[in-house]
Amino acid sequence: MTYTSSWITDDVALLGDTARRFFVAEAVPRQRRWEAERRVDRAFWTQAGEIGLLCAGVPEVYGGGGGVFAHDLIILQEQARILELGFGNPVHSGIVAHYLTSFGTEDQKRRWLPGMASGEAVAAIAMSEPGAGSDLQSITTRAVRDGDDYVISGAKTFITNGGGCDLVLVVAATDPPSRARGISLFLVDAGTPGFRRGRVLEKIGQHTGDTAELFFDEVRVPSGALLGGVEGQGFAQLMRQLPQERLIIGIMAVTAAEEALAQTVAYVKQRRVFGEPLIAKQNTRFELAECATLVHAGRVFVDSCAERHLRGELDSATASMAKWWLTDVQCQVVDRCLQLFGGYGYMREYPIARMYEDARAQKIYGGTNEIMKELIARSL
Repeated sequence: MTYTSSWITDDVALLGDTARRFFVAEAVPRQRRWEAERRVDRAFWTQAGEIGLLCAGVPEVYGGGGGVFAHDLIILQEQARILELGFGNPVHSGIVAHYLTSFGTEDQKRRWLPGMASGEAVAAIAMSEPGAGSDLQSITTRAVRDGDDYVISGAKTFITNGGGCDLVLVVAATDPPSRARGISLFLVDAGTPGFRRGRVLEKIGQHTGDTAELFFDEVRVPSGALLGGVEGQGFAQLMRQLPQERLIIGIMAVTAAEEALAQTVAYVKQRRVFGEPLIAKQNTRFELAECATLVHAGRVFVDSCAERHLRGELDSATASMAKWWLTDVQCQVVDRCLQLFGGYGYMREYPIARMYEDARAQKIYGGTNEIMKELIARSL
């Protein structure tokens, strides 16, 4: 079966080839160490920056690659293909960089984007709290105006890149009684007094990621740290950017499912059971046929979403469909593929076992799949 994603133009494909070679040569040999240390080392970030794999969709004037979002997307797709979901570039380049390019002031862009593009400054976004995950309107982190400054107080958790970030895009309430209209986003330098990191969290999967707790103990930031310079715009900014985040999750989900299927097909062709290859068993063939259909349908759907997003036409409901269904497909396919490996599928030395661990979080972050269904239902 031959199928080519139409959003992958010649120059995007070339960047994808570069990304693939880099990840295979530089990431794969380090993954076991990263798992043990629960972080991706900073040398890898700067290496990625040197060859243009960070902030590819950021204009060149700010140090980026000067491409479009398709260039970011192909890099993240190749990252998923080598089963590296812990490297926080989807948040760094795919999310935070685009908040800055879309809403940041000129000073904010010039301060942060060049360092992000080079890998010298790693970015995180702090939304989730101990008592508020998908429900952003229930956040308790506060930013109180004090003269020309804001004082931020609160706690965040499950923060990707939290263990080593230099920049945190913080979601905080500036006018609690107004709920959505009272949310603002702040660019917080991790060296600011009062900012401190909690523990790097021990997760079921994605062990290479430094997912952490963050605390803001009366962190004083200048008014120039307010993203875009206008208070109360945070909820609107989030709603405009969340479809892109959900598209990223969806495309990485499909890519991981494709890789699970490919590795399983290779395994069942060489694994012998009762004197013949496992692929000769009808149940094996039927399982793989169903998985292949799900994966192909998922790829066509996510490509349609990518094309719409590149035209500026991807709506929130469709992005929510992509996020929930594609991550569900990922988990289904990986589980069914693991079963065909038998006992070896439960051994972490086999990639399929790590795919199983890593997949589960996909249905939670970026808005839980239950919330995605609620958003879709509201659009009907």
